[in-house]
Amino acid sequence: MDALQPVDRLDIQVLVDNVTDSLSSTPAFVTREWVTLQRQGMRITAGASLCCANHGLSLVITAHGADGARTLLFDGGPVDYAVERNGVRLGIDFGAIGAVMLSHGHWDHAGGIPRALGMIGQANGGRAVPLLLHPGMFRPRGARQPDGGVLPMQPIPTPAEWALLGAEPVVTNAAQTCLDGAFFVSGEIPRITSYEKGLAGQVCRATDDADWTPDPLLMDERFVAVHLRGKGLVVFSACSHAGIVNVLHHARATFPDVKLHAVMGGFHLAGATEAIIPDTVRDLGTFGLDLMIPAHCTGWRALNAMERAYGEAVVVPSAVGKRFSLCN
Repeated sequence: MDALQPVDRLDIQVLVDNVTDSLSSTPAFVTREWVTLQRQGMRITAGASLCCANHGLSLVITAHGADGARTLLFDGGPVDYAVERNGVRLGIDFGAIGAVMLSHGHWDHAGGIPRALGMIGQANGGRAVPLLLHPGMFRPRGARQPDGGVLPMQPIPTPAEWALLGAEPVVTNAAQTCLDGAFFVSGEIPRITSYEKGLAGQVCRATDDADWTPDPLLMDERFVAVHLRGKGLVVFSACSHAGIVNVLHHARATFPDVKLHAVMGGFHLAGATEAIIPDTVRDLGTFGLDLMIPAHCTGWRALNAMERAYGEAVVVPSAVGKRFSLCN
């Protein structure tokens, strides 16, 4: 694995997220959706002019370093129309996206990637881009229901199917860097806390006609990290089924000489995992983070608890269309 190269600036455009919020005040490093839309030519405020929120997450992350800009698409949200609608309105340069990473094998992160690949190919002359995948994400999955049955999840395309969609599948469970060392993609995340137990009720099976078996740990989940020069490591965790505290423990262990500066993404503290909000919020304070940017599946109760504990200067919520610019 090549060394992770420090970068001088990081721009994060929220392409898909669960919520829309272009009215709340934001820090200077955050650009709200409507500001971007006006810069892209919006001349009348109307529903058709705006982005759509959707249950999922997709981030367009651009790292600016000595060799220029490198852009990674981190997940694609749940569905094609959200990527296309929001991408067009926000002025996303799909031709600049040099690689795509699917954080784990769930539909609300994978469903929009096929359309994103199509838009990337249209913009870059048909060149296939690397799509970083984990080998464990292709098994059929579902959620155990109260009556004992299973509600299946939309399956993740196979590597061969991804190739037909315009990707160069890179399937591995090993840590790696990509885009000239600007981005680190983790391997499997060790589970060390006592309270982060994964996704209760998730099941999987080896084949379509096999029995469903428990699959709470989602070992195919991985995170992305960027080293922002002079500030430290910025960690992106799309859903944190591994537990956001486990994610940060692994990031710190992987880069012991680099301060943890920020964490962004879904922290999965809604629903059944609301019970671990106090433990999670307490332990987030042990990493010396300057910024926490909760998104997607974090949930309003956890967001409020984080803000009460660490304040508005540290906790800055995500929303669809927001743009975060972090500098050294």
